[in-house]
Amino acid sequence: MDPHKKNMLETEFFTEYGEASRFQIQEVVGKGSYGVVGAAIDTHTGEKVAIKKINDVFEHVSDATRILREIKLLRLLRHPDIVEIKHIMLPPSRREFRDIYVVFELMESDLHQVIKANDDLTPEHHQFFLYQLLRALKYIHSANVFHRDLKPKNILANADCKLKICDFGLARVSFNDAPSAIFWTDYVATRWYRAPELCGSFFSKYTPAIDIWSIGCIFAEMLTGRPLFPGKNVVHQLDLMTDLLGTPSPESIAGIRNEKARRYLSNMRKKQPVPFSQKFPGVDHLALSLLEHLLAFEPKDRPSAEEALADPYFNGLAIVDCEPSTQPISKLEFEFEKRKLAKDDVRELIYREILEYHPQMLQEYLRGADQTNFMYPRFFCRFGVSSFSSMFSPSLPLSTPPLSPDLQHVVDFKLMNSASVGSVVLPF
Repeated sequence: MDPHKKNMLETEFFTEYGEASRFQIQEVVGKGSYGVVGAAIDTHTGEKVAIKKINDVFEHVSDATRILREIKLLRLLRHPDIVEIKHIMLPPSRREFRDIYVVFELMESDLHQVIKANDDLTPEHHQFFLYQLLRALKYIHSANVFHRDLKPKNILANADCKLKICDFGLARVSFNDAPSAIFWTDYVATRWYRAPELCGSFFSKYTPAIDIWSIGCIFAEMLTGRPLFPGKNVVHQLDLMTDLLGTPSPESIAGIRNEKARRYLSNMRKKQPVPFSQKFPGVDHLALSLLEHLLAFEPKDRPSAEEALADPYFNGLAIVDCEPSTQPISKLEFEFEKRKLAKDDVRELIYREILEYHPQMLQEYLRGADQTNFMYPRFFCRFGVSSFSSMFSPSLPLSTPPLSPDLQHVVDFKLMNSASVGSVVLPF
């Protein structure tokens, strides 16, 4: 690239961020309503990375909360089949920053493009792709997390057939005492990969089986090169599902809490299921047997990710007991989900997440918190602030308003878990 053009690209991309010199932007590889993604070289490590610049993060609190949720989950969920955040750049001002620069490992494409561009994927490809997705899902579900938006575009891919799940913006941590009505109010995942119990709020309690259904839809798309249930609306979606799976049993329909959906299915003409061998001719019978289980209409009839990995389809590939899992995420990590947060509160929480990628700053931050009984930098006493003076605006006052009651719950949890700086788990 022409050095002058490269200079201009980096200047426009990074604006005022002091860490810009660490990354050499090679090209812009994606643009969207959120901002822009650039391919770059990390001069500290020599790695190729993708830098996602998210513009005007705090314009809408709901969008900022989604970003907070995603960066927090990607810090907590560390697995070879989940995309990794390498770094988040430190903003020039902790109180006034508007943009966020998140540095990811660079992946070459996504599964949507792989399926679209390759009509010669082999049975070995199909098996290895599904294995990776289920292995990631076993880990995600062991943390009590539901992804809720699994689709080919949210699965990154490399030429060596490596897949990684990304985009956790709609994900949620499931807690037994969380009312499902509140838990799912903002669910807007892509219809084509949405489980039947989510079409019209069918069942009173949702389970990890919603992600299993999505994986089944993705697997079917790998096999045929086409989306399995490309519904134009909810009714059309149900029609496509029942065309393949047959009319649900009266017991299944009785368990549906959405009256309109229940009435629609009750009045539907009786449909017989289509044999999967007829729908997917030439596909290995073990693959079809597993697919049929993944796409069971009733959530309770679908296997867990761990059970699916133990299926005969993966004989010789998966060693289920050796596939990693993790501890459930503490509900206190996501207290903010239950509260109405102001814009500045979300900014503080995101800033705290950013510091996880700046060990020295985090140590100063925690020392300041110990002195003042708060976890957030805007509440440093003058001893804590002095060490930050070179990084932030000199006009910032040393005293600030008290922490909002909504955010105090999160702060109390952080204080309980930060007795010593040495116990902090850092991402490097």
